[in-house]
Amino acid sequence: MEIKRDIYLNMLIRKKNNGLIKIITGIRRCGKSYLLRTIFKNDLLVQGVDEDHIVEMSFDLFENTAYLEPSVFYTWAKGKIHDNGQYYFLLDEIQLMDRFESVLNGLNDLKNIDVYVTGSNASFLSRDIVTEFAGRGDEIHLYPLNFSEFMSIYEGDRYQGLYEYMTYGGIPIVVLADELDKVKILHSLLDETYLRDIVKRNKVRNVRELEDLLNILSSAVGSLTNPEKLMRTYRTVKKSKITANTISKYLGYFEDSFLVESTQRFDVKGKAYIETPKKYYFTDLGLRNARIGFRQNELTHSMENIIYNELKVRGFDVDIGVVTASGKDKTGKTTRRQLEIDFVCNRGAKRYYIQSAYSLPDKEKRAQEIRPFQKTADSFKKIVVTNDMTPAVYDDNGILTMNILDFLMDSNSMDR
Repeated sequence: MEIKRDIYLNMLIRKKNNGLIKIITGIRRCGKSYLLRTIFKNDLLVQGVDEDHIVEMSFDLFENTAYLEPSVFYTWAKGKIHDNGQYYFLLDEIQLMDRFESVLNGLNDLKNIDVYVTGSNASFLSRDIVTEFAGRGDEIHLYPLNFSEFMSIYEGDRYQGLYEYMTYGGIPIVVLADELDKVKILHSLLDETYLRDIVKRNKVRNVRELEDLLNILSSAVGSLTNPEKLMRTYRTVKKSKITANTISKYLGYFEDSFLVESTQRFDVKGKAYIETPKKYYFTDLGLRNARIGFRQNELTHSMENIIYNELKVRGFDVDIGVVTASGKDKTGKTTRRQLEIDFVCNRGAKRYYIQSAYSLPDKEKRAQEIRPFQKTADSFKKIVVTNDMTPAVYDDNGILTMNILDFLMDSNSMDR
């Protein structure tokens, strides 16, 4: 069954022949190879590109082991160019080749080559390597299926689909699997692919500590935390002597593998970032649920995680908003407390504030959710996303409330 990834195909089409190396990143098994070597390749063919002008290489295949040597690959690649026509190089899992950045820069210097590559971990886009690209790299970050992509092949209704999506996530191989196989595949991917890759790549010695940290993050999706707080949890619950520095490294490993993403707090009025604590969200909820044995399926946190991922897919920079509110306690003394906006979303000159509220059962709950909005003292658009069955409606304060399904299914829902 074909899964359309039009969001990313359109990105690749827009960037075609722009003189930069297109680098497709994302968690393993999210569909990078399929996007590049099936969807994008088919589009090139439809547009009239000759098949012999599309050069492909998968560096993770055994039969291509010899090409992991840069000089061997470079000689092979240049030998594929027979005329002055435009050639498209589609290179899969490029990070497996030594000194790949030099090879790519060399290919990119040839006038009639347009280079596209995939990679599964963020470390090959580190500052040092980006410097090696000398401004020649253009990243396209691919996520697992978002909800609208998931629903394009799901046969049930939207409500059933949302529950399944919250449970099993959007990794294509899982989405396409039979119901009885989904859990098995998720456990296998987590243990045999992602964790094993992290341990091997970073030479982790205490694997148990690493797995314990993933368990803690899985149980506390969307909760504010930092290495010092996590260290205290280790020492109280696990009687471990792990240091905050080691925890910080482990968190970096998870982010480098694209298993989780962190987001910082932003002082809306002060216009400044607050370095710590941060929140962590899983790139795929199915992996998170598999890690905790599908035992803590809190819909409130799951919905928040899904909204975060959707905002990232739509190209937003996402922060946690913090606004300070003044008030009086029972004694009449002035108090100040920080209120939180779940997501401050920025894309170019546009900004949106979003609250994720699983349910708004009464006026008190709604007042609690929108109070941070009212303290921002600005005119940026403010949206409450809820699981309640409600049409998209503005209140007297200009705050838009909409159902989670309407939010997810319409890529322009924030501009209603």
